Amino acid sequence: MIDILFPKLHDEGYRFLAIAAVVTFILLLISNFFGIISLIITIWMYYFFRDPKRFPINDENYLLSPADGIISQIIQTNGPNELGLENKKFTRVSIFMNVFNCHVNRVPSSGKVTKIFYKSGKFLNASLDKASDDNERNYVRIKNNNGDELILVQIAGLIARRIVCEVLENDEIKQGDKFGIIRFGSRVDLYFENYKILVRKNQKTISGETLIAKKI
Repeated sequence: MIDILFPKLHDEGYRFLAIAAVVTFILLLISNFFGIISLIITIWMYYFFRDPKRFPINDENYLLSPADGIISQIIQTNGPNELGLENKKFTRVSIFMNVFNCHVNRVPSSGKVTKIFYKSGKFLNASLDKASDDNERNYVRIKNNNGDELILVQIAGLIARRIVCEVLENDEIKQGDKFGIIRFGSRVDLYFENYKILVRKNQKTISGETLIAKKI
């Protein structure tokens, strides 16, 4: 129960929480009304940066969700041009995170990071289809332990202004590990092949736990 009410805070959140707490203290000295509003924002800030423990299946035959949120799109499409995969077909699952979702991103399958590529861009609503091509984004290319290629794309949203990637090229990563976080309201795309889809559009997901696809 304690973990639910007071979840662990991601490292990215301490600075924002400290600033919000100081502002709240000052406003409470000036006005109870604005102080209470600031207190509510501070509580929201704490829960936005929450980093709850997750329990991955630890089975390489499955791909886990890289993000909390709602599946906004499932399509067959070419791979990202930025990685030279425009002539290769993938299934792409897009997960939209609103400002109330946990924004910690997790690894869908164990393997090795082979490429990381950041591209600046716009800050359109992350739920829009064209956000995958127009918005600021960060690509994480993985060769998993089954020999399959996975692409994770962290996409900034309408008010997001910071993509944090916590892995490096050539890192060995495990299913369910944290690989980054996006501030505030955003999206993660997962590209894969040779896996059967297990989810549907508008389904809610939990990062590191929801089964997205099964190895064919």
